[in-house]
Amino acid sequence: MKEITENASLDSAGWNQVACEGLRTEAQETIFSSEEDNSLYFTYSGKSNVLEVKELNYQVNMESQIPWYEHLAQMKMPWTWKTDPHSRVSIIQNLNLKVQSGQMLAIIGSTAGGNTSLLDVITCRDHRGKIKSGQILINNKPSTPQLVKKCIAHVRQDDRLLPHLTVRETLLFVAKLRLPKFFSDSQRKKRVEDVIAELRLCQCANTRVGNEHLRGVSGGERRRVSIAVQLLWNPGIIILDEPTSGLDSFTAHNLVITLSRLARGNRLVLLSLHQPRSDIFQLFDLVLLMTDGVTVYSGTARDMVQYFTELGYPCPRSHLNSEEAINMPHQPRDQLPGVFKQFTILLSRQVSNDFRDLSMLLIHGFEALLMSLLIGFLYYGHVKNGLSIRDTTALLYMLGALIPFTVILDVIAKCHSERAMLYHDLEDGMYSVSPYFFAKILGELPEHCAFVIIYGIPIYWLANLIPEPEHFLLNFLFLWLSVYSARAMALWVAALLPTLQLSAFFGNVLFTSFYLSGGFVISLENLWTVPFWVSKISFLRWNFQGMMQIQFTDLTYETTVGNITFQIPGKLVTQALDLDSHPLYVSYLVLTGIICSFLLLYYLSLRFIKQKSHQDW
Repeated sequence: MKEITENASLDSAGWNQVACEGLRTEAQETIFSSEEDNSLYFTYSGKSNVLEVKELNYQVNMESQIPWYEHLAQMKMPWTWKTDPHSRVSIIQNLNLKVQSGQMLAIIGSTAGGNTSLLDVITCRDHRGKIKSGQILINNKPSTPQLVKKCIAHVRQDDRLLPHLTVRETLLFVAKLRLPKFFSDSQRKKRVEDVIAELRLCQCANTRVGNEHLRGVSGGERRRVSIAVQLLWNPGIIILDEPTSGLDSFTAHNLVITLSRLARGNRLVLLSLHQPRSDIFQLFDLVLLMTDGVTVYSGTARDMVQYFTELGYPCPRSHLNSEEAINMPHQPRDQLPGVFKQFTILLSRQVSNDFRDLSMLLIHGFEALLMSLLIGFLYYGHVKNGLSIRDTTALLYMLGALIPFTVILDVIAKCHSERAMLYHDLEDGMYSVSPYFFAKILGELPEHCAFVIIYGIPIYWLANLIPEPEHFLLNFLFLWLSVYSARAMALWVAALLPTLQLSAFFGNVLFTSFYLSGGFVISLENLWTVPFWVSKISFLRWNFQGMMQIQFTDLTYETTVGNITFQIPGKLVTQALDLDSHPLYVSYLVLTGIICSFLLLYYLSLRFIKQKSHQDW
């Protein structure tokens, strides 16, 4: 009797904690059991909802989906982009459905079959197309963005969560943002605990959410957290876009059980799927089967098999005979492509992948051009008198030191985006390190050359440096080698360290060290031992030294002090900065050696360091 009285005094949050403990104990006892559970912690107490779609026809202009830069790449003028009469495609045709609270409707169809478009139309996010005819009614009222926000929660396919917060912290922050102002802190915490208990997140409530770079909760749990974020404000209608995508069969089954339980809590649940398993299909109340936007079946799930059987399309058995088994011929490893063939395939893949990413290429090209014009126009207008010694020196150092920093960050980010694919390909023996290395190096050369041309040519002529072709070509070669040194260093750093953050940090440290010991910030003769030796491998130092010799050796500068004008040979300037102690060809050779050294380190890192992405470590 005393125990019953004590339990009765617990608040709702306490009951949820007890429920969580009970679930945890039960999960430990039956670890492989499903989550088929009739208990409801968090039901919807509002009025019942009805969602109805009547004779819906929806079209999309395919031409409008093509980015503008792809139109330009195909040499199409702006006034021709939307004039193609065949560009309008019917995504949804004459669709009818009706679902109400307490029911779960599954929209099943192939990829690009209209599933996602239907959800976008229902939630008033149809930015890509136009409703030609039909109605969407919510509780007998036409669907509007304002009405949707009041009663519909939309859970998207991709999980958009902060990775470093725990599950409970994530929901608490959302509760502070989404719940009404009159909710007290204790009421918000109670709502969070209710949702955690409802979605069976007790075991991971204090675990970080994580992402592809940070280990955290599992994929199924992360999907549940996304649902919990929407469930916090207790909506009557929940719409989910492919909630089981990327999940294993067991996790997907348990997730749909959870959604079925939410529907039994007086909610209307609508979700889209591609090809559900039979055990998941049995959980649905209603099914809408679509193909190419046309409704094939709309009705109860339990009657679907009989319906198609009567039409002459019986459901096939779930297993094959031994006679029907498919035997794949064994392919010996010596029949796989050789190293040279691997190289040509990888090179083709590298070039195709890079040049089809037109948006990134255009961004990099615009970045190089903008930087060139900004610096060039800063030094523009000195045709008559020419730049002073001080201005020319600053320009030459900036020319070789500014753009490589952006190259380093871009290359590191790109390499880390490819690490997961590279790791699995190498583990599967799809190809070896050597062909990938050479394909990577050669495949990116066209992009590198175009980048340096766009950056180097305008700035040289705008700043009115020595106009002779020989001087220009020698200067351009130094710039090409300097930027490629930065690229080679970034490749090595990206392959050396396991995370994007670590690689970016180490690359920044190296670049800063090379920048400070490059001979401009402080004279080389004034460097103490450590930075002096760092300057020996600083590509910025050797690039600056070469450019200074090209621009100053054959010129004479006039300097006026009071009424006296001095003639200063340019060679004295390079000698004063200790940048004339080596012939010009030495700078070219050293830069080439630095590039080869970084590429060798990159190859060794690929060869001996597992290129796992962060979540695989």
